[in-house]
Amino acid sequence: MIQLLVFLPLLAAIVAGLGGRIIGNVPAKAVTTASLFISCALAWPIFLGYLSGSSEAQVAHVLTWIVSGDLKVDWALRVDTLTAVMLVVVTTVSALVHLYSWGYMAEDPSQPRFFAYLSLFTFAMLMLVTSDNLVQMFFGWEGVGLASYLLIGFWYHKPSANAAAIKAFVVNRVGDFGFSLGIFGTFLVFGTVSIPAILEAAPGMAGSTIGFLGYRVDTMTLLCLLLFVGAMGKSAQLGLHTWLPDAMEGPTPVSALIHAATMVTAGVFMVCRLSPMFETSHAALTVVTYVGAATALFAATVGTTQTDIKRVIAYSTCSQLGYMFFAAGVGAYGAAMFHLFTHAFFKALLFLGAGSVIHAMHHEQDMRFYGGLRKSIPWTFAAMTAGTLAITGVGIIDVFGFAGFYSKDAIIESAYASATQAGGIAFFVGIFAALLTSFYSWRLVFLTFFGTPRWAASEHIQHAVHDAHGHGHDHDHDHGHAQHQQDADHVAPDEGAGHEPTAHDPGAEDVVHGTAGYHPHESPIPMMIPLGVLSLGAIFAGFVFAGAFVGADAGEHFWKGAIAFNEHLVHASHEVPLWVKLSPGIVMLIGLLTAWMAYIRDPSIPGRFTATFRGLYSFLLHKWYWDELYDFVFVKPAFAIGRFLWKRGDQGTIDRFGPDGISWVVSATGAAARRLQSGYVYTYALVMLLGLAGLATWAMVR
Repeated sequence: MIQLLVFLPLLAAIVAGLGGRIIGNVPAKAVTTASLFISCALAWPIFLGYLSGSSEAQVAHVLTWIVSGDLKVDWALRVDTLTAVMLVVVTTVSALVHLYSWGYMAEDPSQPRFFAYLSLFTFAMLMLVTSDNLVQMFFGWEGVGLASYLLIGFWYHKPSANAAAIKAFVVNRVGDFGFSLGIFGTFLVFGTVSIPAILEAAPGMAGSTIGFLGYRVDTMTLLCLLLFVGAMGKSAQLGLHTWLPDAMEGPTPVSALIHAATMVTAGVFMVCRLSPMFETSHAALTVVTYVGAATALFAATVGTTQTDIKRVIAYSTCSQLGYMFFAAGVGAYGAAMFHLFTHAFFKALLFLGAGSVIHAMHHEQDMRFYGGLRKSIPWTFAAMTAGTLAITGVGIIDVFGFAGFYSKDAIIESAYASATQAGGIAFFVGIFAALLTSFYSWRLVFLTFFGTPRWAASEHIQHAVHDAHGHGHDHDHDHGHAQHQQDADHVAPDEGAGHEPTAHDPGAEDVVHGTAGYHPHESPIPMMIPLGVLSLGAIFAGFVFAGAFVGADAGEHFWKGAIAFNEHLVHASHEVPLWVKLSPGIVMLIGLLTAWMAYIRDPSIPGRFTATFRGLYSFLLHKWYWDELYDFVFVKPAFAIGRFLWKRGDQGTIDRFGPDGISWVVSATGAAARRLQSGYVYTYALVMLLGLAGLATWAMVR
């Protein structure tokens, strides 16, 4: 059954990708979507089996893959609790994204190619999470990287999409280089790439040292940090995060799949899978904690200034991944996986909900041109509200809460209960990031669904109105129109620079009348069904599964050795002081109230704030200047070196003295020879005479 679950998406990708032009759009979409729903239907019984405690870990051998000296790699599918969780997350979200894409991509001429890429992406992730050895994991690791490149750059006719795809590919190569070094080092130390064998032998290597770059360093710390570099790249942690926001250039279903279920969760999964290795190195866990906490803070601050609806949610993903990593860093691997599980539901819901809004607003993605949409698209509004309640962690202790209330609070409580310096810092960072998460999430809701419609200022809506009135305006638009990239001279109107008509503005009435020719509409049924299903997950996933993931006896009954489950930390996290448990809810309310004051009660507040703190606003708007820093340190020098080698090396040296120089000599010699070939007998006689005279002179001198 596991073989069918894993390889069915690959088979569907081959059929749709190679035979899409023959069988047509609908059969290609039907084959890929049906295969994912079948895989999903097979994944849930596996997960429920581990949930009930009736299933044990098993390995399904597929074939012998590599035999080279001491290196023996079998292609085998490992299924345990950790795998079962990931199978449910990947197949459920992917199946719903496939169904959603029937509506969202209905007008795209390359639908078979798109659905083939989606299925290939899913297959690569399934290979990653079922891997029984590090080489097979690396195969899936690189597979999701390739598929993400294809999907982010799906609209290849757009330069911005091509640039974003290349950026994602290059940045991930940096992380993957560290990951590959970690795999090499692990094989060197343990003599095997089998994950169970490595994890069994890892405690015995604690305290040993190994030579690296001329120094003796702790063996397990080095291996874990190298492997973690790979996780930083895939899961967009601070320093290797710059590709993630630009990945929004791909179609919205791609964003949902990458951010909720596949590529960015691979790093968290890998750290949890290898948790017994990380447990042998306190230094490595400390690094994981600090990097995760820094990422959560960074992304949350940047999310408060973004105006593109998809980029707000993208930075939210980056921040939530930071939570998962600092949970793993303090030893709360169950809480990290629990948040990965719940995050898949509400983040996919938010992205697909954003796609429904974009669809309703004629592919406009800038929230400054939204407003008042709750009456026009009420079902989308309800779904995104459910997702917002989940990500902000709304709930009542010991009564009921949305998904994030259970998983994110479990992480924060675990960080406090860890009683370490790194855990304490992560706790306070997590609380502050929760405040910012609440603010930017409700800011998104208020700017999109409340207030006065601000549609007339949108170029996309203007063209939609013109087309509706039969003006026949020639405007090339598609689902993946260029993002509203912010720069130093482009300050968001809702932050006080520029003009944004609001309910308090004299121009508000003109805006309403100006959009009378366009009416936002709900998305088609194939797009609404996934929103409904994911809404159920966002509402109930935490309440239903909290006990299994982070309960007091979860290590014995659910996880069964699939991760390094710290029972002492789990018990301590349940016994933290009441103020610790109340803190996430309090800051959530503060963020909600702040967003309501700034975007509903008095919309002039953001403008006044940015005018007062323009330096801070510019710093956050430019994403802490990471892109500018990398451009200065790496990109510009690389281009300068390339230009030097091109102009001075290739053209100035190689071409000058090589092909160009030789061709000049040949040409000059030929020209001289042509002048000698006059065709007159006396010319040839003179040459012969001169030759004889020269020969005679040489003979006499000798």
